[in-house]
Amino acid sequence: MLFDSHLAPAAFSLAALACWGTSDFIGGYASRRANAFLVAAIANASGLIFVVTIALARHSPFPSNRSMEWAVGAGLSSGLALALFYRALSTGRMGLTAPVSAVVGAAIPTAFGMFLEGVPRPVHALGFALAGLGIWLISRTEDSGPPEGLGLATLAGIGFAGFFLCIKQAGNGSADWIAAGSRASSLVLTGIVVLGGRMLLYTDWTQIGLAAVAGCLDVSGSVLFVIACQSGRLDQAVVLTSLYPVITVLLARWILREYFTKWKMAGMIAALLAVPMISWQ
Repeated sequence: MLFDSHLAPAAFSLAALACWGTSDFIGGYASRRANAFLVAAIANASGLIFVVTIALARHSPFPSNRSMEWAVGAGLSSGLALALFYRALSTGRMGLTAPVSAVVGAAIPTAFGMFLEGVPRPVHALGFALAGLGIWLISRTEDSGPPEGLGLATLAGIGFAGFFLCIKQAGNGSADWIAAGSRASSLVLTGIVVLGGRMLLYTDWTQIGLAAVAGCLDVSGSVLFVIACQSGRLDQAVVLTSLYPVITVLLARWILREYFTKWKMAGMIAALLAVPMISWQ
């Protein structure tokens, strides 16, 4: 019981962080050679099939209509945001655009969570500030101008903030079905854009496979985030999961050989130090 009440929310948030960070790297990489909306649509389709299969296998109870309505709202907010985010990752440097989206996506629901659930304890507030500093340092550019893809990343962050808020309002229903409802509405939205824009152009099987893997990881992160919100505070879950750029940046550095400045290293350390402070009970 001690783990369930004290450590479970942080553990689920960190697991969601790992899924989302890896998914974003894979989806952004796939979007470099395929249309971002098409990649997002494939990711949503694979994620929906994956999570529905899990829900049926586990015999998860179907949530109330109210929960599913909020889940659909979450999907509509995140569907367009995910496509814009993949586009931002493919046009700019992943190590810069991913943290920008995370800052915007975390700031809005964190403020909302503090308003509804009260001001967090001082150690938590300090952890939030340190996490924000870490994300900012990771996104810091040495260039004179803003990094390419910054505008798209900002818009994506607003959409992700809407997803976080709607998921919290979905309540304590089955995390599998809530994630499935969200993924279904995202698929409808991105599918309409793809079909309307006649984006069903040739793309090789490698990109399709990468998009499918990204979708499965992304929906897994969504399920874990739902559980984290249900078992703890909204602001804690949002801030912890918004550290996912650490994973994306590391993968971009390791696989794509993106330049890793001393500021990024300082930001990574700040972000890692923030985790135990935010999850402190």
